[in-house]
Amino acid sequence: MFGLELWQVALALGVTLFAGFVKGAVGFAMPMIMLSSFASFLPPHQALALLILPTLVTNVMQAFRQGVRAALGSVSRYRLFIAMIIVFIPVSATLVDIIPQALMYALLGGPIVAFAIWQISGRQITVPTRHRAVTETVLGIIGGLYGGISGIWGPPLIIYLISIDAPKQEAVRILGVVFLTGAIILTGSHLVSGVLNAQTIPLSLLMVLPALAGMKLGFKAQDKLDPVRFRRWTLILLGLAGANLLRRALMG
Repeated sequence: MFGLELWQVALALGVTLFAGFVKGAVGFAMPMIMLSSFASFLPPHQALALLILPTLVTNVMQAFRQGVRAALGSVSRYRLFIAMIIVFIPVSATLVDIIPQALMYALLGGPIVAFAIWQISGRQITVPTRHRAVTETVLGIIGGLYGGISGIWGPPLIIYLISIDAPKQEAVRILGVVFLTGAIILTGSHLVSGVLNAQTIPLSLLMVLPALAGMKLGFKAQDKLDPVRFRRWTLILLGLAGANLLRRALMG
């Protein structure tokens, strides 16, 4: 089927269903779960292509779950991060064949794991109000640079949201808004780069169905999570995602 064995398609569908559930529950981690899992049985370009369209569609759902007005309010509050994503994803997408994937996984995974362990241990990293604009800009640049190459641009924003102690609903919504912005840019960039092509687009579209089903189940779980448990699960999943990226880096 489109260059893949049937077992590969079935496994990809299962991974996407689970990734959609996690995204619905905590607002992120779907591309990280999909990419790190797909990379174990698919070539890198196919692994990246298959996550692009499910990421685009599910982020529409997440960003507008509370309505257009709430989403636009989030755009205004986090406009610096969004602007950096828009600028730097296309820049780094042109480097997808130049920068070694293992290096990018290591540079992204290491800081994520360190941050998650630090926070789970009870230590708190906070960003003073006067430094938020600079912090938001820098983390947006980092997210954009990683996003074009790996399809993952969420961890820097998640770290920022945890550091400013953003409320659960606001955090999930802005994650959806930023991820949607990046997903639009990523889709366009890889239509140009050739990662999305006649062979990979149908498979990426096929992954949309389990992603949506999983996300609806995840929304129900999210609504039942209190803020403390939501924060803890966010940190745990963030740490696991970072550890898996390090694993991929070490495996080359």
